Amino acid sequence: MTEKPQANSNDLTIQDLVIMKGIIDIASERSAFKPAEMVAVGTVYNKLSVFLKAVEEQQKIASEQKAKETDNA
Repeated sequence: MTEKPQANSNDLTIQDLVIMKGIIDIASERSAFKPAEMVAVGTVYNKLSVFLKAVEEQQKIASEQKAKETDNA
């Protein structure tokens, strides 16, 4: 009997990162961070934004390649 690997509910997904970015947005709009914390929050936010943009670009490229393969088939 072959066992299927179970998805770990603790796995971090791209959607989780998008949600985290939104949480930072909301918290900063509500002035939830102290001035001394803003540098750390901003650094993480910027890294998260760059990462998510890169993932979005990779997904777009993969989507376009898949469409080309489908058209050529």
